[in-house]
Amino acid sequence: MSDETPICSAKGCRADAVWVLAWNNPKIHTPERRKTWLACEEHREHLSQFLGVRGFLKDVVLLTEWESPEASRVPVSGTPESPGSPGAS
Repeated sequence: MSDETPICSAKGCRADAVWVLAWNNPKIHTPERRKTWLACEEHREHLSQFLGVRGFLKDVVLLTEWESPEASRVPVSGTPESPGSPGAS
């Protein structure tokens, strides 16, 4: 992992990322595959809604907890919790 601070995946945003939005597109990804977007506090809801309306959003996790086994997950209604941006993979 690099020493650079991760930034939000929202277009034009340069704020530090606080959240990881784990998603997958079931038309092209296997069910266990997770792609990630990063979000600052300001853009978490917007990016979550963007992915959610498409049925892609699987998990929302604090960046500091992302690789922790006891990750703090924000419930995503209608989707089971799973292990594991525009422009971020």
